[in-house]
Amino acid sequence: MSMQQILDTVRSFDGVLVVEPGPGGPFPELAWGDAFFYYAPDGRMPERTQPYGTIVTKDYPGDTASRLDEPGRYRVNVRVDRATFRRVTGEDPHSLAAHRDFTAVDVLGPHPVYGANGWLAVVNPAETVDEVVALLREAHEAARRRSLRSAARRGSEGA
Repeated sequence: MSMQQILDTVRSFDGVLVVEPGPGGPFPELAWGDAFFYYAPDGRMPERTQPYGTIVTKDYPGDTASRLDEPGRYRVNVRVDRATFRRVTGEDPHSLAAHRDFTAVDVLGPHPVYGANGWLAVVNPAETVDEVVALLREAHEAARRRSLRSAARRGSEGA
């Protein structure tokens, strides 16, 4: 499955907002070409919510371990709960082993920078793509639940 196919699949999720920064928009040039996934049924990017998944196509300052600046490389990143993180990696996000090959292709593991925060990542998923899409669906559903809980709290505060 290509990066575009993954994007098309995520776009099919109910209430999803896929933000793809580009020239002429409000986002910095560094983010151009990348994609950020939010649960946002109103179509507006949430102001105080991080995306639940991303696709990045280049190295960022402080995030170069996957060598995404090399041609044809991209990385899918997905936020997961602790149990899912342990199931996938065999480790707790707060006690990760120090040495990993973050350049490996099609290997699902901790995000090179945000693994301790419960993020998984895979460079150029192929054999892992079904699991990656399933994790993105789970992350989307978790974001939906958080959004609904937050809306319910705001509603009860105004009552």
